[in-house]
Amino acid sequence: MHRRTFIALAGSAFAARPAIAAPRKYLLDQENSVVGFTYQMNGNPVNGRMPVKSADIMLDVDRPSASRVSAEINAAQAKAGPFYATEAMKSGSVLNTSRFPTIRFQSGTITGTAQSARITGQLTVRDITDEIVLNTTLYRQRGTEEGDRRKLSILMTGQIDRRRFGADGFPTIVAPTIRLQILTRITLA
Repeated sequence: MHRRTFIALAGSAFAARPAIAAPRKYLLDQENSVVGFTYQMNGNPVNGRMPVKSADIMLDVDRPSASRVSAEINAAQAKAGPFYATEAMKSGSVLNTSRFPTIRFQSGTITGTAQSARITGQLTVRDITDEIVLNTTLYRQRGTEEGDRRKLSILMTGQIDRRRFGADGFPTIVAPTIRLQILTRITLA
């Protein structure tokens, strides 16, 4: 085979391959995104919530492993159920929000599919960083048509041991395990 013919065939074969999609930027719907959490106080479940302050989201729906996410959560605006529980959570022996008003998350490895992904990342609370694993599912928002990827919702669940972050106050009243339910609504930029 002549060199020119080979180069022409190789070029046309390469051009015929479908392009690999790159991650696309999504914008956070701050008002409709929240970090929900559940903890045990005196043996009873109590629900709380923290607003998502900001997020940088690069999402590849077809190849989640190419995606990346970083987020800041406003711990100073958290609600932990009853007023006294909220004040205790913000105190120096738990989140110490006067000194550390923000919780940060940075994704690392993402495996799985859009319907069932697993994100391993770094969570920083009280200036202490530790690994966290979140189970993640991606949904189209209500009112969108099948295949429409402009408005999505991401549900992430997991748990942390608050003691790993030095948030160990009130150990006789509040259990160490905090269950997370994070709902993030995003729009294609």
